[in-house]
Amino acid sequence: MSYIVASLPPIKCFVKREFLYNNHKGHGELEPAIWVSLKALRGQVFRIESLLPAYGALYDKLPISAYVWQEDYSGTLSIDTLQLWDCMGYRFTIIEKIGLRNLGVKFLGKDKQWYFGRYLFTVDFCADELTLDTGFTEQAEEHKSFNWIMLDNGQFACQPNNRCLWYDQSLIPAETKFPDFQAAQTIWTVDGTRKWSAGDDWFYDIAEKNT
Repeated sequence: MSYIVASLPPIKCFVKREFLYNNHKGHGELEPAIWVSLKALRGQVFRIESLLPAYGALYDKLPISAYVWQEDYSGTLSIDTLQLWDCMGYRFTIIEKIGLRNLGVKFLGKDKQWYFGRYLFTVDFCADELTLDTGFTEQAEEHKSFNWIMLDNGQFACQPNNRCLWYDQSLIPAETKFPDFQAAQTIWTVDGTRKWSAGDDWFYDIAEKNT
């Protein structure tokens, strides 16, 4: 579990040069880059740190909209379409879900259009037992995962599960049902009940309680 910053897979890409000059110059130009780390601050978008090989320099705190993975990209999606929600906290994990490795995926943008791409990895948040949980990271109906996607249009996106549909030629049929599910709203736990207690024996001398 990382606090504020964590290492990213070293994805080779390009940064739009206007982001390197606070939008004062460099428009329409690209600079080769390699992702190094990810920063998560609650209430802000993810910030990416990348290595700029031509300069031997690290450049930090750029949003996902600053990067493309191909020079002849066609995507012009805005940052609030590429990343639907702000970061939920400061404690997070970056994981590649092996069952989704390299799968095709499409996400439904806030403009009601579908955008296609390939799965990269997932970022997920949790609370910290050392501090009071003042956010929604552990509320079932509010918690969100962030699936990072390399889009066919040359951009990157990070989207929650309920905005994504996946493709697997072996497991998923060409014609699928539409997922009209409701968001999970229950926190499940088995501790704290008054039905039984564990004894001191190694394999638990379980005794039923009468109260």
